Amino acid sequence: MNMKSHLLPIAAVGMMIISSCNSYEKSGATSWNYNDEKNGGFESVPYIEQETGPGLVLVEGGTFTMGRTEQDVVQDWDNIPRRATVASFYIDETEISNEYYREYVYWLERVFGTDYPEVARKALPDTLVWRDRLAFNEPYVELYYRHPAYKDYPVVGVNWLQANDYCAWRTDRVNEQILIREGILRVNPAQVNEDNFNTDAYLAGQYEGLVKSPLQDLNPNMDTRKVRMEDGILLPRYRLPTEAEWEYAALSLIGQTVYENVNNRNLYPWQGHAVRDADDKFKGEMLANFKRGRGDMMGVAGKLNDNASITAPVYSYLPNDFGLYNMAGNVSEWVMDVYRPLSHEDVSDFNSFRGNVFQTQTRDEEGAIAEKDSLGRVTYRNVTDEEASTRRNYKKADNIGFLDGDDELDEDGNGLGSKYMSGKSTMIDDKARVVKGGSWKDLAYYLTPGTRRFLDENQQTDWLGFRCAMARVGSPTGISGGKKK
Repeated sequence: MNMKSHLLPIAAVGMMIISSCNSYEKSGATSWNYNDEKNGGFESVPYIEQETGPGLVLVEGGTFTMGRTEQDVVQDWDNIPRRATVASFYIDETEISNEYYREYVYWLERVFGTDYPEVARKALPDTLVWRDRLAFNEPYVELYYRHPAYKDYPVVGVNWLQANDYCAWRTDRVNEQILIREGILRVNPAQVNEDNFNTDAYLAGQYEGLVKSPLQDLNPNMDTRKVRMEDGILLPRYRLPTEAEWEYAALSLIGQTVYENVNNRNLYPWQGHAVRDADDKFKGEMLANFKRGRGDMMGVAGKLNDNASITAPVYSYLPNDFGLYNMAGNVSEWVMDVYRPLSHEDVSDFNSFRGNVFQTQTRDEEGAIAEKDSLGRVTYRNVTDEEASTRRNYKKADNIGFLDGDDELDEDGNGLGSKYMSGKSTMIDDKARVVKGGSWKDLAYYLTPGTRRFLDENQQTDWLGFRCAMARVGSPTGISGGKKK
């Protein structure tokens, strides 16, 4: 009896069907069989399209005018309109809620709380952001993050670094659940310290877990194997959206497009140029949670205009044409980009982004991936200048200041350094991160997707939250929406 025959999980059903029919797909380059142990066992996995991760919505990419769509009343001149194209991607349907974030902190306390309690403490939101020297907001300090009445409200008091840590944690939890669902791993609620599922560590062969049924390995020299990225089972990383992605998703021009024509110019994430609903059923009601005017946070008793004094539950108000909630109002949101006033003039016109620091996994002298750190994570380091010296597309790891003075040399060939050094000539430096969208504290001007502000990545406020995004691999639309060419 072949000992491999009973080791196939659900994820390998397609492979089993191919083998059982004794009809192998052949290589168009060599004519050797794929998925055939007798031919060496190179595997070609039947793949349809990317699975949509929990909480995400597919945003079909395209071209749009990025930047100012409203009069620049603050006269910052930092969002000059320009044409850009964004590849298809996924983004959260809503902002991350208090309950979702508490789930994260609870997991950190359960796994690291005994030996590394500082890990969970570092992740906690700053509830003191609610304090105001001339207002009584102490109830929010004590209750907003933890009380169940606010569980579906967006989490605030989270800085940019904490938001990125949440995205990394979510990647691992989602991929772990996928492997459990596919029958490859067993549930292991007793994970402690470095013995926790990490996607990078698993792919690097540095995490075993409670194996239920490994994949059959068609390599004739092996019996079983772990899941590889080539299997298409694991999802890409959750991350913050780029500024271009967030703005494109907020504008949702898909609802205004007929063939290749955008018939109406959206000012906000909804159709029209008004902040009140024109539909007969909800006529006159506010379409977002924002500050209508000085001292008017929610309107008059008996007819509250946005039904929210501070934030509102993440599923409040109507979604935009991509199906995304609160892309205007409620809370402003962190995005990945480093802030520069003139980024729109510098960045590429495809997947525009400023903030790249290219890294690689840390390896030992023999080229093997280094051991995990004490928290079970594979470590990364910046690419060295020597490693990048022969490349044409970049010459160093840190490209945050590229084209804004960071790459200028003096007469002796020495770097002049970034023009953006906080405390010397500007408040902007390489830790200034872009903030998009309006909040419950903002006037209607900030509801337009083109507006942009910045905040240091270590700071947090009571009006700022975040949502996650994910890359779309393969077809921009999938088999359900694509056209044959």
